[in-house]
Amino acid sequence: MVICYVVAGSIVQLDPPPPEQAGSAGIALMAMCFLNTLVLTYIILRSRWTGVRLMTAIFLVFYGVTTIMSQIETAVFVTLPPGVLPRLFLMGALVAAPFSVLAVLILGKLRTAACPEPNDRLIMPAGEWLWKLAVIAIAYVILYFTFGYFIAWSNPAVREYYGGTDAGSFVSNMAATVSNMPWLVPFQIFRAMLWTALALPIVRMMKGQWPETALAIGLLFGVVMNTQLLLPNPYMPEAVRFTHLIETASSNFIFGMLIGTLLARR
Repeated sequence: MVICYVVAGSIVQLDPPPPEQAGSAGIALMAMCFLNTLVLTYIILRSRWTGVRLMTAIFLVFYGVTTIMSQIETAVFVTLPPGVLPRLFLMGALVAAPFSVLAVLILGKLRTAACPEPNDRLIMPAGEWLWKLAVIAIAYVILYFTFGYFIAWSNPAVREYYGGTDAGSFVSNMAATVSNMPWLVPFQIFRAMLWTALALPIVRMMKGQWPETALAIGLLFGVVMNTQLLLPNPYMPEAVRFTHLIETASSNFIFGMLIGTLLARR
């Protein structure tokens, strides 16, 4: 994974971190790749899928979690120099594609015996799908705004970075948010459905009982999604990055566990 990131970074030529942060950036890259590899290795080894099907699934969830889900919010809330955002999407693909293929090959999952366990996951009546998706959407909105307010927005550095103010309480802040940005709640409901789509391959392919699947999705959303905030970058101050790391790692882990529980348990 480290090699994939280094090669992809050299291809897309993103702005490097400041020289005084070069050493810490290398350590952060190693830590990020180590943690991400632990989670993805666990998912690959515990998958009932093999071969190209498994490679495709790992690419989709890895690219979706680390690039699509993070960068669509970057596009909304962070002002980047022209051309940076497309290069971030390209870099994510250049990392996820070779890593997914190599990881499956290295871990010996190209061809293995079929899993004998019956698999009826995600086979549910339409009514069950509807209420579970409704619960997922409501839960994500609650987690997003509560963790965002009590962890991220409570930090003055975060408010200064985004040019916002604290209305004095969670309720007042939510009222101001809905008034000033009425599109934000529907946007987060849309993101909740994207999160759910990324969880579906994991629910379907994981061996074992539902708690193991819930843990795998929680780690995927909480760890793999957020370790990139360990990396210094010229666009976000360190205090803001680490506050967001605490906020999103905790809320996304809880959300991933909830999705796994709802969709893998009948």
